[in-house]
Amino acid sequence: MDVPSKTPDDRTAGFTAAFSEIHGSTYMERDAQGLARLGKSQVLKRRFGFLSVFGFSCCILATWETALALFTEAFENGGPAAVVWGFPIAWLCSLSVYLCLAEMSSIAPISGGQYFWVAILAPRRCKRFCGYLTGWLTSLAWIATLAVGSIFTGTIIQGLIILNYPDYEPKNFHGAFLAWAVIAVAILVNIVIAGLLPVLEGIILFIHVLGFIAILITLVYLSPHNSAEDVFFRTLNEGNWPTQGLSFCIGFIGNVATFVGADASIHMAEEIENAAMNVPRAIVTTVILNGTTGWAMVIAVLFCLGNIQSVVDSPTGYPFIQIFYNGTGRAGATVMTVIVILIIWCAVIGFAATASRMTWSFARDHGLPFHQYIQKVDSRTRIPVTAVVVVTVIPCLLNLIYIGSSTAFNDVISMSVSGLYASYLLPCSFLLWRRATGQIKPHRPNEDRNVEIPAWGDGDRNTYQNLTLEDNGDSDVLLEEPTLEWGPWRLPGLLGILNNSFACIYCVWVLFWDFWPPTTPVTGENMNYSVLVTGAVIIFAVARYFLGGKVGYRGPLVDYDVKGFTTHRT
Repeated sequence: MDVPSKTPDDRTAGFTAAFSEIHGSTYMERDAQGLARLGKSQVLKRRFGFLSVFGFSCCILATWETALALFTEAFENGGPAAVVWGFPIAWLCSLSVYLCLAEMSSIAPISGGQYFWVAILAPRRCKRFCGYLTGWLTSLAWIATLAVGSIFTGTIIQGLIILNYPDYEPKNFHGAFLAWAVIAVAILVNIVIAGLLPVLEGIILFIHVLGFIAILITLVYLSPHNSAEDVFFRTLNEGNWPTQGLSFCIGFIGNVATFVGADASIHMAEEIENAAMNVPRAIVTTVILNGTTGWAMVIAVLFCLGNIQSVVDSPTGYPFIQIFYNGTGRAGATVMTVIVILIIWCAVIGFAATASRMTWSFARDHGLPFHQYIQKVDSRTRIPVTAVVVVTVIPCLLNLIYIGSSTAFNDVISMSVSGLYASYLLPCSFLLWRRATGQIKPHRPNEDRNVEIPAWGDGDRNTYQNLTLEDNGDSDVLLEEPTLEWGPWRLPGLLGILNNSFACIYCVWVLFWDFWPPTTPVTGENMNYSVLVTGAVIIFAVARYFLGGKVGYRGPLVDYDVKGFTTHRT
């Protein structure tokens, strides 16, 4: 059942009741007031504390597991040396970007994340357009990430079947069907037992850490070891690029991809207690922990590599399964691969949650077609059920591409990297402009703030507009943030400016190399079409903006509930 429309009195009373429910919980009341300052009422239930959101974020990033799954990209273009040295470089550079996102999540902890930040940070003349473009990039990038995660899980299961049943003849449609099964479980968890998601993430965090320790010790103890020179200094150029440096840059994107998605906790912000502190803490600690475990696993795998050709030509389709098999035998490889499958499968569940919250938030501000349906929240579970369905059906359709061509599906992988990094670049750039020009004021505790929401309609922007309750309760009142304030978590002074500047440069660098093909000579089969896919998304968003989206999306809107409540309070 969807949340129904309400009369003005019902809305004010309902929001007051929401505050009554959380009376005595300082963090939750502060979170609701902080959300009201951003123009939004507390619709979703705050289920996550720090530990559960930390587990959620760690599970989604799943760096050591993703490093195994994406092992060949950096290995073939650069070799062991490129993997072992490229990984910490990607780790530290990604941390720089996520520090900026952590700062913005502390300023405005809201599910919309990047598009909302652009709307409040960008210059007035371009904030609507840039916010709209960022919303589309972020939404589609997370949907693409869900599609990629499901295919990875399905094809790793397929690789495990190949390992145990050598007579099995794998087909692409088998992998796609398995991916659909993975998505079906994600739908079940996100809709039927969504209340258990924080508990599930705590359990998966436990498995994530213990699984890493178990696999690392088993692999290192039982496998034959390569020399340190082979691990740290051996290079490969399987892409036949003119120089080894160029080959390294192409393969480096494989290391970058292992750190994509640490912004997941941002899009769950409206379900996290003390979000202004717990979201940035979860982002930073997740990148640090996953970077540490990921680098350790990469080094261990490279030392236990054994015969390179048998690994590269593994019939399972995944070199890490062959490495497990070479070192521990079929039984050991099966157990270790099942652990990897379990964690990546749970990451897909998190992808679905993240993508649905991002899509729901963008629809709430009228950024998507059929927004009046996508923005609905189930009144019993307080879950955006329609958004969950939308973001899981689209990956099922995208997985049909894999049936036709696994090479073509690789462009969906690149879309997840390029789309997310483009969505990082825009708010990071506007944050740099604001902080370098001193337009962001020091943080003040919530107790010192007035919660009243500055807003305007299409008329006089200096006065509050009379609110109406038309169109099923949709708001037509725009949010204005006249003064920006730092949140409780930030990098101070010059350090923040230097980090912010580097993060912007790094985002541009990643976007440039993400569009290169993996090998030469370039043919229709090995061409990287992600530049066309990403370009098509941008062109579509721009066209829709000027052909109708500009009318539907005018920027972040103020919920009637919040406006009525804050007026009553003041």
